[in-house]
Amino acid sequence: MKTYVLKREQSIPISIDQAWDFFSSPLNLAKITPNDISFVVTSDYTETTRIYAGMIITYKISPLAGFKMNWMTEITHVDDKKYFVDEQRFGPYALWHHQHHFKIIEGGVHMTDLLHYAIPYGVMGRLANTVFVKSKVEQIFDYRIKAIEDLFGKL
Repeated sequence: MKTYVLKREQSIPISIDQAWDFFSSPLNLAKITPNDISFVVTSDYTETTRIYAGMIITYKISPLAGFKMNWMTEITHVDDKKYFVDEQRFGPYALWHHQHHFKIIEGGVHMTDLLHYAIPYGVMGRLANTVFVKSKVEQIFDYRIKAIEDLFGKL
């Protein structure tokens, strides 16, 4: 199984408390995901729900126009105001391990997303990654950077 890595970093001018409060709410993920993915959290959470190790989050997504699917992740690790990890339990990937790191810096918070993912189906999966999956994943994470800057500003 071929594993791919994507890393994105950005700094925003808010406190660690504000950053953690926003990013530890499962419902806020839809606010930083491109509209064309039709991302909807289907878990029964509220705006005040915060992540914890063992938390299961379910979604409906449309990664390709007209193709809807269910996705389930588990929050496997949480170190308050430092990092958390979500891992796919059911969905389109053979592996999805997404680390979210937060570091206090002068004037705000530096965030790092580190994603390891793999596509099922062997050679066909590697071809799919080359043809469209890699660019789609990059597009989603690039969109997130812009959406986060629009919400909080940029350092």
